[in-house]
Amino acid sequence: MKIVITGGAGFLGQRLARRLLQAGSLTDSNGTVSPITELVLLDTVAADGFGDPRVRSVVADISDGRRMADIIDGGTASVVHLAAIVSGQAEADFDLGMRINVDALRTILDICRSNGNRPKVLFTSSVAVFGGDLPDMVRDDTALNPRSSYGMQKAVGELLVNEYSRRGFIDGRVLRLPTISVRPGKPNKAASSFASGIIREPLNGEPAACPVPPDTRLWLLSPRKAIDCLLRGHELSAGALESSRTINIPGVSVTAGAMVDALRRVAGPEVADRVSWEPDPFVARIVGSWPAAWDTTQARILGLEGDADFDSIIRAYIEDDR
Repeated sequence: MKIVITGGAGFLGQRLARRLLQAGSLTDSNGTVSPITELVLLDTVAADGFGDPRVRSVVADISDGRRMADIIDGGTASVVHLAAIVSGQAEADFDLGMRINVDALRTILDICRSNGNRPKVLFTSSVAVFGGDLPDMVRDDTALNPRSSYGMQKAVGELLVNEYSRRGFIDGRVLRLPTISVRPGKPNKAASSFASGIIREPLNGEPAACPVPPDTRLWLLSPRKAIDCLLRGHELSAGALESSRTINIPGVSVTAGAMVDALRRVAGPEVADRVSWEPDPFVARIVGSWPAAWDTTQARILGLEGDADFDSIIRAYIEDDR
């Protein structure tokens, strides 16, 4: 069984790869459980640290149709599409966001269609597909109303995956992930980058500035639970997704102020006091348009679970990444 992970050198891509190698097998679109024989980690930089002969690291631009057609061939059983231009960067560079977040996805889907083997395609979407005057609890079927280029591009991706699935070209599933916190490494260009930075940097003994007011509410999920949901989402049967291919993934609804309070409980006041409040209107505008809580009834029925609380998310980061 051949699996391709776009964004395979990223932190989620590499974690997912290691979990897949540990699992050893997956279910294809025909419902057959097969051993993983090839795992392609596709990204703009090489994925390293894998000594497993099943792993192949490929450096390529996902918008290069000819290159992608060589990588995603008729023997590819699953494509996990994690690669994306993140929110702040997509807002700053419209053309780049469209090329990678929309055009490249369409290219991948058309390659899967032309191969004719109806592979599974798992697409990760975002809270950013919603915006405007939202209900207190966003449902799976709440109308999409993005207020950023990134949100619009993810919304287009959702519609594409659902349509290609409806036509029988792929066996798609869309997982709307909460903001992932706490991400290891360095800050990126996502508007939500602070949701990791205000925890990660203080734990590393460094100051961190929060660009949104303390009462700004976010919908969060730990990397640990994100990987669990990706695996579970991949293994769902097409029959379980008949009503919709799109699922709101469970998360924790918490304000920025409560996140710092949790850091104080878990790591102590000296660590929490390294966070300062420095408003950034650009970030606050984007993040403030996102929903703060989702109805995840469908996801829980399907066996997808989030974290218990934000204290648990901090502890998971300390255990897994520090």
